[in-house]
Amino acid sequence: MSAATSPAAGRVYGVQRVCAAWGFPRASYYATNPAAPAPAAPGKRGPKTTLDDAAMLALIRADLAQSPFRGEGHRKVFGRRRYVGGHRVGRNRILRLMRAHHLLSPHRTAPAPAKAHDGRIVTAAPNVRWATDGAKVWTADDGWLWLFTTIEHWNAECLGHHVCKRGDRFAAYEPVAQALAHVFGTSAAGAARGVELRHDHGSQYLTDYFQGQSRFHGFTPSFAFVGEPETNGVVERFNRTLKEQIIHGHTYRNRTELAAAVATFVATYNREWRLEKLRYKSPLEARRDYQPSTLLAA
Repeated sequence: MSAATSPAAGRVYGVQRVCAAWGFPRASYYATNPAAPAPAAPGKRGPKTTLDDAAMLALIRADLAQSPFRGEGHRKVFGRRRYVGGHRVGRNRILRLMRAHHLLSPHRTAPAPAKAHDGRIVTAAPNVRWATDGAKVWTADDGWLWLFTTIEHWNAECLGHHVCKRGDRFAAYEPVAQALAHVFGTSAAGAARGVELRHDHGSQYLTDYFQGQSRFHGFTPSFAFVGEPETNGVVERFNRTLKEQIIHGHTYRNRTELAAAVATFVATYNREWRLEKLRYKSPLEARRDYQPSTLLAA
């Protein structure tokens, strides 16, 4: 019927119209009728170029070889081919061919700076490096509140936490003081001698008070590398976990509610949160089973 002529229009119906009227896929029609003429293969849209890709690529290579300069990009090649050589070619086509054949300027790629650290921030023993950082949490009545935490790099145990309204230098050092009392049982001078204290370049951590207190207690300052937040990744990961577990999707009225929720989570986390780097032990289980002699012998 597709070859029949319409008496009203005087034109053949055609396969496309007949298949559309019957709700029959044209692909099925051509597949089940070997004698039917196959549809023309789709070609390149737009005006046909006088030079195919192979010929244009040869011209690009010749242009780069004849140029007295090195490291030129596709814009210079396009300009010479279009306005000097007189070839009607688009800049995007030049870019596509040069990119596909690795002919683009090597000087225009974004240089990757060398890493300032070796990528390892987890320690092999406890009390080698601690980390501290702050985060902000919204509450309904008190608005934005600060949450400061101090984490052990070795087993990711939360050693101290503090929720407050004003996130100044005194509040930032509070979880560090808690960690001193928790681990060493004292806040005397030099109590934390030999422990690195990792933190970023936040304003609270650069103050004379914070640096002076950390020196008094014997900490060795350890700043996270600028532009590489992963160097403070242990405490950043803990803060993210805390937010995912008790902050996101929850609403707290005030500081009291938030502080209670954080205290409950920290106790549960230290007791039950299992980490792959600890062979799926919790932070407290790893501390309980830690044997210095065995670790050093290994």
